[in-house]
Amino acid sequence: MNCAVCMEKECRNGKDCLKLAEEMNELYGEHEIPLIKAAASVEADYYMKKTRIEEIILFGEKMNYEKIGLAFCIGLEKESRKIYSIFKEHFKVYSVCCKMCGIDKTEFDLDKIDKTSYEAMCNPVGQASFLNEKETDLNIIVGLCIGHDILFTEHSEAPVTTLVVKDRVLAHNPLGAVYSNYYLNKLKKQ
Repeated sequence: MNCAVCMEKECRNGKDCLKLAEEMNELYGEHEIPLIKAAASVEADYYMKKTRIEEIILFGEKMNYEKIGLAFCIGLEKESRKIYSIFKEHFKVYSVCCKMCGIDKTEFDLDKIDKTSYEAMCNPVGQASFLNEKETDLNIIVGLCIGHDILFTEHSEAPVTTLVVKDRVLAHNPLGAVYSNYYLNKLKKQ
């Protein structure tokens, strides 16, 4: 089975290609059921009507979340400030920048963009730790680098959703590479 290349998607109509539906149902316990219910409710009530930011607010309200964490990239500081101002109307918001603590990249022998100057490393484990201490109900990634987003998610005690995926080339719109035949051809040649 390889769903990405399946042209029928009969699962949409109830087909169980792997004959695992019963086993999959058992994966949903008392932690997962409220999340999946809130997600389905937002989808059903606001399908094609709300932005991702609005959906996060609605989802958070349905889950009775009070505290939201923003783990953001310093390169998206201005956007994060705006996002913060929107979410603070609905939740207590804690935000934490990727460069928190200013740890020198040389501490971990990390590659530097500019080898001639000081560079603070991104600190996704620190970001997660900070938000864990604040006991956030939901954490939101705003443009963390590839790998850093993985570490943040792995170390976050609260559920994590992504609002912005970093793509410096395509203005943080990674699907632009798929929608542009020119760029898609470039990717296929690599």
